[in-house]
Amino acid sequence: MEQMPTCPQCQGEYVYHDSVNFVCPDCGNEWSGDEETENQEKVFKDSNGNILQDGDSVILIKDLKVKGSSIVLKKGTKAKNIRLVDGDHDVDCKIDGQSFSLKSEFLKKA
Repeated sequence: MEQMPTCPQCQGEYVYHDSVNFVCPDCGNEWSGDEETENQEKVFKDSNGNILQDGDSVILIKDLKVKGSSIVLKKGTKAKNIRLVDGDHDVDCKIDGQSFSLKSEFLKKA
């Protein structure tokens, strides 16, 4: 009998194979088990599908309200020298000397 892997999220032992993915009934985690797909780097894309890289310049495609303040980032504002990070807000940048974390779906490559 084939040895099943433990769950990478909760280290559970009761993992089963569901046609394509491995499933952990303890935490509900599903993963493919392909080492190749797990080692791929995340690709960051702007609103038009262009691939973003660290150091790119981007332009806002719509007005964005900054949570917790009265600042509004206007459509067409340019951010230079962006940094890509993991998370739901995947672009860190500075606009007018202030640091912001933005979602790439509201940006286009300049």
